[in-house]
This record gives sequence, structure tokens and C-alpha cells, in this order.
Amino acid sequence: MNATPWYSGTSAALPPLSRRGFLWLGAGAATAYLAGCGGDSVGGGADGEGVGGFSGEDYAGAALTLTYWNGFTGGDGPAMQALVKKFVSEHDNIEIKTNSISWPDFYQQLPAATQAGKGPDVGAMHLDQIATTAARQVIVPLDDLAEALDLAEEDFAPSVWGPGIYNDERYGIPFDVHCLAMYYNKDHFDEPGISEPPTDAASFDEAMTKLQGAGFDTPFWMPNLWPSHLMFLSLLWQFGGEPYGEDGTEATFGDEAGVKALSWMVEQIDKGYSPTNVEADAQYTAFKNGDTSVTWDGIWQINDLQASGLPFGVPSIPTIGDEPAVWANSHQFFLTREAADDEDRSNAAKTYIGWLSEQSADWSAAGMIPARNSAREEPAYQESVQYALNEQTEYLHFLSAVPGLGGVTPETIEVAVNEAMLGVKPPEEALMDAQEDAVQLLEEVLSRYGE
Repeated sequence: MNATPWYSGTSAALPPLSRRGFLWLGAGAATAYLAGCGGDSVGGGADGEGVGGFSGEDYAGAALTLTYWNGFTGGDGPAMQALVKKFVSEHDNIEIKTNSISWPDFYQQLPAATQAGKGPDVGAMHLDQIATTAARQVIVPLDDLAEALDLAEEDFAPSVWGPGIYNDERYGIPFDVHCLAMYYNKDHFDEPGISEPPTDAASFDEAMTKLQGAGFDTPFWMPNLWPSHLMFLSLLWQFGGEPYGEDGTEATFGDEAGVKALSWMVEQIDKGYSPTNVEADAQYTAFKNGDTSVTWDGIWQINDLQASGLPFGVPSIPTIGDEPAVWANSHQFFLTREAADDEDRSNAAKTYIGWLSEQSADWSAAGMIPARNSAREEPAYQESVQYALNEQTEYLHFLSAVPGLGGVTPETIEVAVNEAMLGVKPPEEALMDAQEDAVQLLEEVLSRYGE
């Protein structure tokens, strides 16, 4: 490999700021996940099936307690706690024991805990971890639940349904989508008379020039680490590229689209809009403190910014490339094999998942976008700050649902982006070197998980 991932596979390297777990959810966690747990399955039959045939009716059996794991430890935590409390108040025979742990620890602990019989009954994980976890036989199919709830692809935001399927079976029930967005300081924009947020490359460049003219010397900080690879992926898709082949057997992020995407990012430094060597999350801290005018970050920052009192707007990221596109992920509910092997526990867990799925509009309080189309028509969402991004749900992009793919990105794409942003290598060279490494890693992934 050309370089070691900046976090070296340990949660200790994560800055204490807010939601850094989003890096791990689609990247480093998979590396630690695989390295720490080997390639074996975690018990049960090889087919991955548990107790099925959920009727859709509320669980009516003996009282029991479900263990529920999630990584909602930041500003989204209180919103989830409120939902759990409401569920328990409506279901006398089901108690919920919640274990909220950081996403890196979540993905490291889940397989081993399940294997030892100490895992959760039910949980929420990120969409790009579903296939890997299903391949490890930690979780079981939920087709009966989807059928009982009468859920189908057309009920959800585009592209969020398919990646929850592995080997033609559904393992995840979508809850939300969360994506990259552009935040801008309204007071800063008022100074030079910028009346509308930029929507394309030309208007973005014009806005940056006006902000500099108004005394904001470096209005748009470009980080060399998190969340720079999310910016790169968004721009890659905008220029018509793809990071990997759909089946995960090839890496394609070093093509012309990738070079255009990464070159634009480097140009923001060359033009003086950003200082050099901006550390991970430093761009967000600077924006929150009013030291910079624009930042691209995840919508999980909305609640934190609201609490800060900063006057901000949060439109979609500009279409720098040829077509609108933005990186996204999704929280999805799962059922473990441990719970699936007990009919009462399985039906109680599915009752809980089904109930939570129907509350996705209320989950807007966590700063997320409901995955269900119907929920996005409800006042709870339409009155939220993130409703300004509603049109963006039509062009969200998710990484391919390929087992083990999450461990490839930090070893390759993130390294290339980091090298280019620091000026260590030109964008084309950095991407081509990383793409060569990705080919080798994908071969290893295929060897581990190949049919």
C-alpha cells in the first residue's frame, strides 16, 4: 500500500468532536471489523435464516426485554431516547434495554458479542455495513417483515432500498438518509451582498471572490482528511464517475471524472479560498466559530449548529460537475441471529422495528431525512431545517452493497485525497496509485467473501 490510513484503525485516533463515527461507518470500522473477527461466520446455519413468518401484528406474547444497540451518541441520541420511551409506553409486554456506543466500537463489538451470545436482539447500523454483516451471518433476513409492512422500493428515497439486499434477501429496513450538504454563514454573505447561495461552479467561484473582497480571506476551508473523501465522492458522481464497479470487483475512481473532482478540490487551495493542511474537522470548527464562511459537511451537524446560535443556511452542495449528486448513507434496522432463533423474541423485535420505521418523520428531530416518502410529507419533517434539502433526495448516491468494500475506501480513496490536498502528489498520480492498491484489496475482498 502507498500509505497507512490516518486513523490507523483505532477509535482513539478519532477527534472527540461530535459525529466522526460517520467516517467509520463506511470505512475504517470495516477494516477493524474484519481484522478483529476473522472470516468465519458466527453460528447458526450457513443459509443465514432464522425464525420467519412475521404476521405484521403486534407481539402479544409473554413480557420480555429486547436489547437494542445503536451508535446514536451525539445530537441524535435524545431523539432516539424519546422514541424508545414512546414505544415502551405503548407496549406493555416489551421493554427496551438500549446500549448506545460509538459507531467504531459498535462495528468492532457486534460480531464477537453475537458469537458469544452477548449481542443485541435488534439494532441500527449504516447501510454500507449491511452486506458485510450479513455475509458474516451476524444478522438475518427481514423479508417477512418488509412484506408484512407492505414496504417496497417505491416507498423510499431513491437508491436507499437496494443496498439493504444481500444475496437476494433483505437484511435492512430503512429508517433515514443522511448526506453531505453546504452550510453558509448568512451574516458573511450579507456583507458583500450575496443574495443566494451558489448552485454551480461559476456562482461558487463568484461567491468566494466576493467574500474575499469583503475581508473573509479564506472563506472555504478544504480539509485534507475527514470529510474530504465524502466531498470527493460527491464530486466524482457529479462528473459522471463511479468509485467502484457495481459488483465491487474493480476500482474506477482514478478515471477522468475522479481527476476532475480532486483537481477542483485542490484548486480551492490554489485560489486561496482555503489555507493549506486543514486538519480533520477543523473546517467545521472554524465555520461554527464564525471564522470561515462556507463548509461542506454532513447534516448530522444541524443540531449542533442550531444550538450554537450561528446564523446559517443549509442548501444542497453546488453542482460543480455535469449533474447533481451527493454522497449519502442510511441508518437501517437489523435483527440478529441470536434473536431470530427464538420466536417470541423475533416477533417482539420485528414489532419494534416496524414501529420505529413508522416514526421516521419524528426522527427528523435528530437532523436526519426520513427514508420513507410518506414521512417526508409530514409536518415534523417539513418544518425541520433539513427540509431545505428535500429535493436533494432525488440524487443521493450510496456506495455499492458489497461485503468488505467499506475497508477498501480508507486504504485507497482517502489516502489519495489526503496526498493531493497536502500537495504530496498531483491528483492524477495520487488517484492512479490508490486505484492500483484498490485492485489488490478488492481481490482480497473477493477471496474472503466470493461465492
